[in-house]
Amino acid sequence: MGAALSAILALALTAACGAAWGQGGGYYDAVRFVQYLDENTALEEVRNGNIDLYYHRIPSDRLESQAAREGLQVFDSAGGSYSILVNPAESEQFNPFASRDARFALNYLIDRSLIVNEFMGGYGTPVSSYYGPADPEFVNVVDVLAGFGFRYDPALADRLVTGAMLERGAQKVGGAWVAGGEPVRVVLFIRSDDPIRKSIGELLAGELEGMGFAVHKEFGDLNKAFVVVYGSDPANAKWHLYTEGWSSSAFVRYDSVGLGQMYAPWFSNMPGFNDPSYWNYENAELDSLTQRIYSGGFASAGERTELVRQAVKAGVDESVRVFLASKTDRYVAGASVSGIVNDFGAGVPGRFTAINAQGGGELRVGVKQIYQGAWNPVMGLTDSYSRQVWNIIYDPGVFKHPFTGETIPVRASWQAETAGDGGALGVPRDAILWDSGAQEWQEVGSGATATSMVAYDFEFGSWHNGVPMGMDDILHSLYFADEWGTPQDGEDATYDAEYTPRAAQGVETIKGVRVTGPDSIEVYVDYAHFDEGELAEWAVPWSAVPWEVTAAMEQAVIEGKASFSRSGAASGSVSWLSLLVPNDAAQLGGILDRFAEEGHVPAALAGREAGAAARYAASSAWIAERGHAVISNGPFYLESYSPESRTITAREFAGPYPIERERWSHFESPELPSIDAVSVPRPVPPGGADIVVETSNADSVLYFVSGGGGVVSSGRLDSGGMVSIPIGADDAAAIGEGSGTARLFALSDTVHKPDYYEASFIVSDSPLGQLGAPSPEAAGGGQGQLYALLAIPAVVAAAALYAVARRRP
Repeated sequence: MGAALSAILALALTAACGAAWGQGGGYYDAVRFVQYLDENTALEEVRNGNIDLYYHRIPSDRLESQAAREGLQVFDSAGGSYSILVNPAESEQFNPFASRDARFALNYLIDRSLIVNEFMGGYGTPVSSYYGPADPEFVNVVDVLAGFGFRYDPALADRLVTGAMLERGAQKVGGAWVAGGEPVRVVLFIRSDDPIRKSIGELLAGELEGMGFAVHKEFGDLNKAFVVVYGSDPANAKWHLYTEGWSSSAFVRYDSVGLGQMYAPWFSNMPGFNDPSYWNYENAELDSLTQRIYSGGFASAGERTELVRQAVKAGVDESVRVFLASKTDRYVAGASVSGIVNDFGAGVPGRFTAINAQGGGELRVGVKQIYQGAWNPVMGLTDSYSRQVWNIIYDPGVFKHPFTGETIPVRASWQAETAGDGGALGVPRDAILWDSGAQEWQEVGSGATATSMVAYDFEFGSWHNGVPMGMDDILHSLYFADEWGTPQDGEDATYDAEYTPRAAQGVETIKGVRVTGPDSIEVYVDYAHFDEGELAEWAVPWSAVPWEVTAAMEQAVIEGKASFSRSGAASGSVSWLSLLVPNDAAQLGGILDRFAEEGHVPAALAGREAGAAARYAASSAWIAERGHAVISNGPFYLESYSPESRTITAREFAGPYPIERERWSHFESPELPSIDAVSVPRPVPPGGADIVVETSNADSVLYFVSGGGGVVSSGRLDSGGMVSIPIGADDAAAIGEGSGTARLFALSDTVHKPDYYEASFIVSDSPLGQLGAPSPEAAGGGQGQLYALLAIPAVVAAAALYAVARRRP
């Protein structure tokens, strides 16, 4: 279902629109993804015309000069973030980070500015939370983050750690920490396949060693991290710190998922990952706050904002995941490629680039990794590398606008009705719900109510194996979400430790569904949102693969031959189910053949017969012919995967495919808001003064003036190209004799990525000439002259990372 029923159900990700059926799915006949681990090699391959574009960042120093960019298109994009995941588990081996104070100390131990300026070449900005300056949510929490006052202060970090260590009985002997007679050992897992994360890891290792810890550096790539970090019991202390990196698959206006994903245990992304056989991090406050944000537990935009602010503060306080820097990625493409869409969240590798790129023949795309993790649409496809390919193979029901972050139709249109938070609509008595105990659909009967109703019209088209999509796929996806999202007492075969807790949040809101036509359905939910698109995304039922493939996957997991999730695979010593791996695909093909022989029809489709025999035959034949089970509904189908040559080839799907190829062309050239100049008095006198801001394409300017340990004023002013930000006498007095900071955001009503500047100033009644700076007269003007303070492009000064649930390791 949607953001809830779609984030929880990768089987059911989002909605459609009512356009005439188009010609093919894309402009290219095929897209070939080729692995290039080394970014410098990839750059030369684009330059030489051997590949058309590269879906990974290029080191900024390779593109600094005009000569270096000759023959290339260069795109700057908010590209994600870096963080440290911390293991807070109590274990037999002394773990210093079981103490919250020791975790919190990392915020002062790591020099974020050094990471940005030295390791990232200035292409990023220091951050201390999940939200960076280019995230739409950042403006709601900027003062909360400023209140922490984080800075590089190893002495303060040492004091915090020392207090935590002594309290737990450790001692410092000869400058080294000892507990139980043994040196305190910290295992730092460093991603060696990413030069920046490798540098961050080495930096952190040096700081920890200087503090007195015995540091063991464990190096590896994402595949190894899936086993050591994400797949092990935290209490076994195979790791204590991990250098994470995050990217986004979409730009999101109202982020319902991210804070739960990054901070809260219920989302199955915190140490322990909700595997019942592991030690698990617990935090009831963060669970409650982020579940309310996720499931619409607010009556207004203001109440939602307050929940976001509280969750960000609580997440930073806990510091189980410590954010370091948001990054600006630089992507390159050959000069001949047109139609590239630079998504504000995902950048050039986002969903729309390969679909909208215009040319003929084969589009050649370089990727950093061709295969990491597992391909299954339940709890696989969790890494950015697989999503970059999956984006063009799968059409969701709804998706996010690449520049506003608002929900847009892809394969479903909708009409919504809501009674609002606390209100009630009647649910028709013939609406149905899945009953896990009875294993059948049952009518809700009379008296049932719901907060909202969304009516959807789908544009189905065909699955890649030639079988028409239909309402059976939708009903089966609803069954799956309910069956696997409802924990049962005792031994429950349809339970996954990672998936079930997420799915339960959405499933609990479903009060009934009613099929109203061959391609239409009404969904009744206890969920409300002030934005109708968010409501439509929450409730939309959809499926990423044909129902028979889902049924075969389900059977393989029930029989204990595979697991949907990473941690389930590790704890059960089975494979992490992947539709792309020949052995797993063959296993699914065998189950489909068995279903055909037995005349099996899933209980969720009983009485409909569902053309089951033809479906089993078509999907089994696909697997036998191609050696994989990746069958979906997007503009391209997966033709082949070659581990030996490190390539994946997707070919244009002839259809019937319902979306015309021109649908996304208007995404090519957004008008970004920008801050063109910022001027402040030199100095700001005690009586106050104005900061003058010049903007383009901006409807308003949001500002926060800080100093003296906190925010002294804030506001939002309409922008007609120039605005004056007041620093009043009271503000100047609160700042005191010394420096202040103005954080400025240029906002657009139609492009929801703010431009960001941070300007420093001095409050003083002394002329600047007496402060060691040029006097106003020497600068050629009178007292109080204004001057341009900053000239850094905002895209360099700030970068963002998503979310959907969207953020990927």
